[in-house]
Amino acid sequence: MWYDKNMKRILLLFIFLTGILSAEKVGYRLNIDSAIGPITYYQIKNTIAIAEKNNAEFVLLVIDTPGGLLSSTRKIVQELLSSEIPVIAYVYPKGAQCASAGVFIALSCHIVAMAPATNIGAAHPVPLTGQQEEKMEEKVVNDTVSFVKSIAKYRGRNPDWAEKAVRKSISSTAEDALKKGVIDIIADNIDELLTAIDGKRVKINESTEKVLHTKDTRLLTPKETFKERILKVISDPTIAYLLLMFGTLGILLELYHPGVGIPGIVGTVSLILAFFALHTLPINITGLLLITVSFILFAIEAVTPTFGLFIISGTITLLLGSFFLFRGEGEVGIPIFLKTGLPLLISLILGFAIWFMLRTKKRRVATGKEALLGEKGKVVKPLTPEGLIFIQGEYWKARSISGSVPEGKEVVVKSCEGLTLIVEPVDETKTER
Repeated sequence: MWYDKNMKRILLLFIFLTGILSAEKVGYRLNIDSAIGPITYYQIKNTIAIAEKNNAEFVLLVIDTPGGLLSSTRKIVQELLSSEIPVIAYVYPKGAQCASAGVFIALSCHIVAMAPATNIGAAHPVPLTGQQEEKMEEKVVNDTVSFVKSIAKYRGRNPDWAEKAVRKSISSTAEDALKKGVIDIIADNIDELLTAIDGKRVKINESTEKVLHTKDTRLLTPKETFKERILKVISDPTIAYLLLMFGTLGILLELYHPGVGIPGIVGTVSLILAFFALHTLPINITGLLLITVSFILFAIEAVTPTFGLFIISGTITLLLGSFFLFRGEGEVGIPIFLKTGLPLLISLILGFAIWFMLRTKKRRVATGKEALLGEKGKVVKPLTPEGLIFIQGEYWKARSISGSVPEGKEVVVKSCEGLTLIVEPVDETKTER
């Protein structure tokens, strides 16, 4: 009897505690503090999926970004607009920015907030190559304006400001953005933000609204995996370009000087990472082909030396490929000094490697009987016409091609026949000259 009562109490206590734990409100936080790229899309998509699976109250995106790739931004916007869970964008901490691609992401969220002393705007598309034809630029800008205005209208924000952010690259402070209907609230910190928006209704889709329960919510942060950290690094266009350049350089150096091993291993790994990164980036196939052709030209120079003709051609092709490698979109690109300086540096390295390889091939063999060609020795057993000579600290069987040579006479090696050296007297050689 006593046992049954205690078991019931324990069971009730367990149910009570389970109810409390299950009722705990949680939200997920993701920091966007670098350039927007493919890895950013993956992280946002993954965080929203985890939050929906665990019935979280919301996802909080803490933004401090200079911008990024428009192709990745479009995918992120699609993910945010179709999210079944409220997503809050917060430009934070003080001094942070939400520029370029960050504007599209922020406007796509259900709630947009900013900390004091932050700014948002300057969303004019900038080509990765740093240059673009006027007609093409106008086409890209018009398309981007339509894109950002549609987002602003859907989320009930100021479409005129959004258009100016793209066309004129205007940027607003937190106070100005709030006044113009770009954001919903200004908050000093995350706790203040979550308290202020608690109970606010947000539109999930055309037929669904949800009341935010953000106060006293426990924030969880999805752990960044090692794979994500690697992808975040190599997905940067500059890093991908460096991997491609040094990867191919390593392979070529291994071809020029087989047996070293290290350049080949490093080059292979670099190329694998480079191609994986380029697969996620908006590359121009023409640029990639030009770079490939340039390294083929470098390889041909090593096989059929042309006194630098293929080296020069390869350098020019490599420069062109570097400038055309990425399509014209986004705010992240390869610095101009890198696109010009690195191809020249690689050309110098490969040119020196080819010169060294050819010099090694032409150099006389340092050991064996072939190394004795042209060397002088002394007859220790008369050559009649065969005998014995002493040369470079060794005794060699020799045969004279100029008749008999007495002992003590100096001879020079002209050729080899098996283990016999073919020689002639030094005096006769001088006479012929």
